[in-house]
Amino acid sequence: MAGLLYRLGRFSARRHWTVIVTWVVIIALAGVGYALFAGTPSPSISIPGTATAKVQDELNAKFPKASGGSGSLVLETTSGKAFTEAQKADVTQLLADIADMSGVKSANNPFTTQATLDDNRQQVTDGRAKITTGKDQLAAAQAQLTAGQAQLDQAQQQLDAAKAAAAGAPAAAQAQLEAQQAGITAQQSSLTANQSTLDANAKTLDDQSTKLELGSQLLDLSSNIRFVSKDDSSAVATIQFTKSTNLVSPALKTAVEKKAEAGVDGVKVYVSQDIAQGVPSILGPGEVVGVIVAAIVLMVMLGTLIGAALPLLSAGVGLGAATLGAMAFSGIVQFNSVTVVLGVMLGLAVGIDYSLFILNRHRTQLKQGMPLHESIGLANGTSGNAVVFAGTTVIVALLALNITGIPFLGLMGTVGAVAVAVAILVAITFTPAMLSLVGLRILRKKERLAIGHASAKRVPNTPMKTWRAIVTLVVGVAVLGVIALPAMNMRLGLPVGSSEATTSSQYKAYKTLEDKFGAGQNSPLLVVADLPAAATGDELQRQEIAIGTKITSVGNVAAVAPIGASTDGTVVAFQVIPKGGPSSVSTEALVHDLRDLSPISSGSGKITLGVAGNASANIDVSEKLSAALPIYLVVVVGLSLLILILVFRSILVPITATAGFVLSLLATFGGLTAIYQYGWLSAVFGVHDPAPILSFLPVIEVGVLFGLAMDYQLFLVSGMREAYAHGAPAKIAVQRGLHAGRSVVTAAAIIMISVFSGFIFSESSTIRPIGFGLAFGVLLDAFIVRMLLIPAAMHLLGKSAWWLPKWLDRIIPDVDVEGAKLERTHPVSHENEVVDLAVGEDSAPRHPAHRA
Repeated sequence: MAGLLYRLGRFSARRHWTVIVTWVVIIALAGVGYALFAGTPSPSISIPGTATAKVQDELNAKFPKASGGSGSLVLETTSGKAFTEAQKADVTQLLADIADMSGVKSANNPFTTQATLDDNRQQVTDGRAKITTGKDQLAAAQAQLTAGQAQLDQAQQQLDAAKAAAAGAPAAAQAQLEAQQAGITAQQSSLTANQSTLDANAKTLDDQSTKLELGSQLLDLSSNIRFVSKDDSSAVATIQFTKSTNLVSPALKTAVEKKAEAGVDGVKVYVSQDIAQGVPSILGPGEVVGVIVAAIVLMVMLGTLIGAALPLLSAGVGLGAATLGAMAFSGIVQFNSVTVVLGVMLGLAVGIDYSLFILNRHRTQLKQGMPLHESIGLANGTSGNAVVFAGTTVIVALLALNITGIPFLGLMGTVGAVAVAVAILVAITFTPAMLSLVGLRILRKKERLAIGHASAKRVPNTPMKTWRAIVTLVVGVAVLGVIALPAMNMRLGLPVGSSEATTSSQYKAYKTLEDKFGAGQNSPLLVVADLPAAATGDELQRQEIAIGTKITSVGNVAAVAPIGASTDGTVVAFQVIPKGGPSSVSTEALVHDLRDLSPISSGSGKITLGVAGNASANIDVSEKLSAALPIYLVVVVGLSLLILILVFRSILVPITATAGFVLSLLATFGGLTAIYQYGWLSAVFGVHDPAPILSFLPVIEVGVLFGLAMDYQLFLVSGMREAYAHGAPAKIAVQRGLHAGRSVVTAAAIIMISVFSGFIFSESSTIRPIGFGLAFGVLLDAFIVRMLLIPAAMHLLGKSAWWLPKWLDRIIPDVDVEGAKLERTHPVSHENEVVDLAVGEDSAPRHPAHRA
């Protein structure tokens, strides 16, 4: 590989314009592909096959009315007073316009819905009063009938006595008695008919009372649900879509948002997080500042404007090609908005660093007097070889995200891997071409004049003090351990409205709902019950009440409202309002408690429950990602051990390197938890509402930090191995390797930290913790683990650090990562091949370094 890269470097140097034009053409083709085929990235995060997704699929099939995602428009009068009739009319028209949009199922009018709820509650009160009056009237009528029956019975007794006394009386007397009997019989028939009517009325009244009480119980379950605040100054309108929220097109969400932004006179309209999830900008002010800091570091390190600009230019070329190329496929594959930003982060950071490694080696060789093209080729074959290997570890770690089985995470890793791969190709082709083009201007003027006469570099000849190594190791591990402590309580979740900027519509919608309607209004759940048999009428209401009562009994429930039943009467849906917000522990517990309720026993069989809704979907996604983290960590740690054994031909070096990686990773998790979940240093990092850690961030941290940690391990420890292989005692070799690599690794790490830190102050609540996690992780791994703990551990291990079983030594290949063999076969040359000077210093002595 080193020889191939050497030849590639020399080719790129000789044909520099060909290489440069080729990259320009590649970027142009990528740009054309982007213009023709690019789609719109989605800010939503979804995972197929979750419990929430299964419930949504069932609703789509059996209960289309209740299927589809939803979002909210929160309305608040600017005066803080009650809505006027004119404002209500304008809001009604606004909602009607939104309801007419393709993809919107309905947009409920909060004023109409609240009036209906209030009317229903009043009807229950009035109905009870009417039923009480009716029962009183029935009781009075029953008393009259009873009294009439008693009188009739007494008359019958008297008549029967008269008949007995008149036995054998004249016919005229008998006829008179028969006439009296006919009158009593007629009166009895009338009383019986009246009693039947009264009984029928009583049954009707009882039926009405039963229905009224059933309705009352349902209303009682939903008594805490409101659509207009108690002071009539705020209202919430629910927008229901035909598809689940994660699948609603960004174009439709944008259309709803723009319609809401048009607003209503005297009314502020806020759009909830479910709708107003914008796509973050790729480069904002913070990111630009990060690049400027990187440029300053390069300027200080290299001392020339050209030298500082070249790594930035190389990173820009790779970034343009990778980003435009990847986005060209976004019309075919649905991209998450974070996917592109992560690719930009990685492409920019490693693009600068990889170019810097080659450039720094080239500068060193030029100062030693090596001819220009030979130096470019050798730098490409040595440092370029290390870049290819280091970059490959990053690529493998990112591609391994596909083993999690989570589509959006796998795509994120693939796009990141492509960005790193392009950065490698740019570093080993475009960078040599540019180095050839700028010639000796890559050096400062004093350095050009001193070519071939540089003073010998002083190298350490004394080892580290053993007590110092012990103290460094103990204190370093203790510090990382303390920083990692908050990670023990790390919770995972997805961004909600409270995570957004305080000036954003999402944040204001979230806070208005929380203040006026309760925290749970931001996290409504959809509970779906599958009945064992079809139910209608009163039986359906009884089932709804029984299920609703059971749901309420689990706790952390503010209200339960039946939404309706499927046409076949086998599926019943409820809206459940939790007491806590979408990120609260109580809401997460409620989702699990509701699922654990299933099945519910009933007279007709078992009732099964399913839970859906945006809050439920976020919980499912977070748990799925949390479950994937240990598997991925094991794969990456195993990969780390294998790669390092291959590179360093040692057992203990890979173990210490991997242990250091795990330490820095856990400390990074601790820092993330402390700042973004606990809210420590919140004013510095703009964390106004602490919340759970972004659910996919730990997995991303593992992949990216592993690759970068192996970069620093390679560039530092390979120098130690080289010194040891050349005969230096093991403990002195540690000092020499550290001395040789620390300056370039320091600069590379600072650049990496600067680039990642620029994203900490992004406008997106999703991007900010990613930027912090990567920057903080690089800080800990580069400066504490690689430059302090690893040298201390290597010193204490001594020559045993390089022990390798003989049987293993025989079977593993000899990987010359630094290109040492190539370097031995290409010493400084004194060819007489004269080339044009690119420095404009005709009076300077012509040294072989001025030649190709």
